[in-house]
Amino acid sequence: MTAITSNLQAVNHAITQAVCMAGRRKGSVELLAVSKNFSAIAVCEAYQAGQRAFGESYIQEALDKIEKLRDLPIQWHFIGPVQSNKTRAIATHFAWVHSVDRLKIAERLSAQRPATLPPLNVCIQVNVSGEGSKSGVVPGELVELAQAVACLPHLKLCGLMAVPAPAEGLEAQRIPFFKLHELMQQINTQGLALDTLSMGMSHDLSAAILEGATIVRVGTAIFGERNYGENQ
Repeated sequence: MTAITSNLQAVNHAITQAVCMAGRRKGSVELLAVSKNFSAIAVCEAYQAGQRAFGESYIQEALDKIEKLRDLPIQWHFIGPVQSNKTRAIATHFAWVHSVDRLKIAERLSAQRPATLPPLNVCIQVNVSGEGSKSGVVPGELVELAQAVACLPHLKLCGLMAVPAPAEGLEAQRIPFFKLHELMQQINTQGLALDTLSMGMSHDLSAAILEGATIVRVGTAIFGERNYGENQ
């Protein structure tokens, strides 16, 4: 058994335990393997171990992998900051975008989504921790943005995403995830029907699942530590 296969089994076991602890339905949380800065070979290895959804943050690196692995029915998710000059490539090659935080970006993704493809699944990224260095719409502007994005023709607004500030301990980690869940419920009272919470990573997935995560984004616990000096 390879290290990636073993790691995937351990992560899936942790997800199952957290789902059970939360009293939630089995299969209610999807694992997104975050493969940024890891090679196409590593992605292929995880695919062979049963993983199907992969998250990328850097468009050129992602396009290289998508091309190399084009024969595999992988579901590609874009999870990094979306720049205006990258929207066409993202709209063309990805099934999901988790990091929409401006109406301009959403409009470009909608306009550039090929008509031959189904609507692009999107989440709005929310800056739940109020960090100046983090992307994401502030909570006070979320409802207005969600209502506008939901009206765009070639997008499907599925839910919300967040990357909270690091916190130590389960209870502290749960607080921002609870806030994001509350925000989704608030939006749904305005007539929308969001059902996706993309939240939780290698170090805090249990806290996220306890607060309603439906997608957890895990990279390090599957692939190991990243070398940010070079994209593999």
